[in-house]
Amino acid sequence: MQLVLEAYRYAIDNFDKFLDALLQHLLLVGIPLSIGLLVGLPLGLWSARSQVASSLLINGFNALRVIPSLAILFVAIPYFGLSFQSAAIALTLLVMPPILISTDVAFRSIDPMIREAAVGMGMSAGQVLRQVEIPLVLPVVVAGIKTATVEVIASATLAAFIGAGGLGDFVVLGFAAYDNAILLVGAVPVALLALLAEMSLSALQKTVQLPG
Repeated sequence: MQLVLEAYRYAIDNFDKFLDALLQHLLLVGIPLSIGLLVGLPLGLWSARSQVASSLLINGFNALRVIPSLAILFVAIPYFGLSFQSAAIALTLLVMPPILISTDVAFRSIDPMIREAAVGMGMSAGQVLRQVEIPLVLPVVVAGIKTATVEVIASATLAAFIGAGGLGDFVVLGFAAYDNAILLVGAVPVALLALLAEMSLSALQKTVQLPG
């Protein structure tokens, strides 16, 4: 309890720095996640439709999943320097695999007979996609987005190691100063953000789940 109180006092005394770090962290999460959705969802659909695309994309992005988050961040440094841009690019690469793979799996799991029935009713390809396929795949796709969101919230903490800011600055400072209270100022909000994302997207997943 004493440690928590010390962390609270430190956060209040340095509220401007804490607020700046929080906003920077949200940008480190929001920008890569937005790019991941804009790129990953269409690529996942294309992958589900094409065996060649599936082999290239799924294997390529699966390879990214085995690379430690910090390693990807440091790989970007020679090309983009110690910057927010480096962190955003590296984090985008981290969020892409769960979004793309879940989208691919979701569309591949649709029973072909459902598509055939929709076409037999006179629906166009676009109508089949919008009115039949997307409602069916949403729960699985949202699950992939949830995984990506929680991962990028946690991984954005590591961006502090390449000077990109965020709540990880307090974690790094806490380690450097051997001060657990400062460390908690960064770690606790990250954990709360991850928990909030997990709960919100789990609720959304249940909402889009089709009955039966």
